[in-house]
Amino acid sequence: MAIISSSLNESKDPRSNKDLRIVKSLKIDEEKPIKSNNSARPQTLKEFIGHEQLKSSLRIAIEAAIHRNECLDHLLFYGQPGLGKTTLSLLISTEMSTNCKITNASAIERPRDIVGLLLGLKKGEILFIDEIHRLNRLTEEILYSAMEDFRLDLTMGANRGNRCRSINLPKFTLIGATTKLASISSPLRDRFGICQKINLYSVKDLQKIILNFAHNINIDLDEEASLKLAQSARGTPRIALRLLKRVRDYAQVFNKNNYVSIEVVEKLLHYQQIDNKGLDETDRKFLFFLENNNGPVGLESIAAGLGEDSSMLEFIIEPYLIQLGFISRTPRGRILTSQGEQYLLDVISGQ
Repeated sequence: MAIISSSLNESKDPRSNKDLRIVKSLKIDEEKPIKSNNSARPQTLKEFIGHEQLKSSLRIAIEAAIHRNECLDHLLFYGQPGLGKTTLSLLISTEMSTNCKITNASAIERPRDIVGLLLGLKKGEILFIDEIHRLNRLTEEILYSAMEDFRLDLTMGANRGNRCRSINLPKFTLIGATTKLASISSPLRDRFGICQKINLYSVKDLQKIILNFAHNINIDLDEEASLKLAQSARGTPRIALRLLKRVRDYAQVFNKNNYVSIEVVEKLLHYQQIDNKGLDETDRKFLFFLENNNGPVGLESIAAGLGEDSSMLEFIIEPYLIQLGFISRTPRGRILTSQGEQYLLDVISGQ
């Protein structure tokens, strides 16, 4: 296929007095998609470690959709960052034998951006929107009819020349991911047929992920060292793999080999001030601040005292401390629990 372009004798511009020009439709190197070589991501749903109940639920929905020869129902994943929401979306597209187009809600600034994405979809394809809670109101309203009726309802023209037009869309699956479920409006949230929470990983599952990735990047990892890394990863695979990469750097620079022992891991964690609970210096400052200020303390007061952003404390620091049972949220502010007090005593005593 080729596009024939000609502007012969259409103007006196010398650039127009040219022979017919054949424009090839072949993609140039810059336009060709880059193949992902991320060995940390599993290739099938079966290889995805952990969350057996979630995988079982997804597998039933996928097999049912394939049996009916239909698109999978719209999905919404929510949970802390780094738990595998994007990975699960890619695995679902693999299981459904279709393509997955990935975007971020922050990149969809105007309604025409989401319109372009929807019009570019083919039948059965998946559109994955990360941080979907950031969509603006107008974009959300466009998604309502697209998700329910696979139709775009657009208003064209200006002032008196306004006219409505409906465009039919091929049936597709929208997968949304968010770290703030409560920030998604009810009309949008209710249009997702499947809503699943992705919890933090167990130490055992994190250890399996670390060992698998260590094998993929040719690291000889001691089992005791992998356990130590899993315990310090805050229940998050992204943090676990990040620590493993830093341990690899340490071993290759100082030991001149790819063998990672428990001693190497302990040196790295001590260097980065990360303890067995996965808490770093900022976490401990947060806890000590609560201890030094008896009674409930407001989030803004804590942020001012630590010199940190309140949003960072609320969505990154606090959730893990609450899960450990070290702090508690009350209507009057944050308080330190008895478990948190015992942890601080252990820190002071050097345990």
